[in-house]
Amino acid sequence: MRRLFWLGIGLAVGVVVVRKATRTAQAYTPAGIAGGLSQSAGSLVESLRSFVEDVRVGMAEREQEIHEAFARGEAFDDQFAELREDPRIGDREIFPEEHQR
Repeated sequence: MRRLFWLGIGLAVGVVVVRKATRTAQAYTPAGIAGGLSQSAGSLVESLRSFVEDVRVGMAEREQEIHEAFARGEAFDDQFAELREDPRIGDREIFPEEHQR
């Protein structure tokens, strides 16, 4: 009875090892590498789509805030107004006036 028990355990371990080795070998074949790259590219594309969707949602929320402030007659909070008014920023710093047309 003991021999039958250990034979069963040996067979089970052998099956697990062979299946794992087969999967590992399949991963290094050209088809396996192509499949791995395809999955990686797919996840990259999905991440990019998620990022773009998050940006669009943020833009829509900000646009709605601006429209609501305009409807109330309030000036919206322009966070970049002082940067645009700074004379050191813009074309003057990059292109001196003698080079501008």
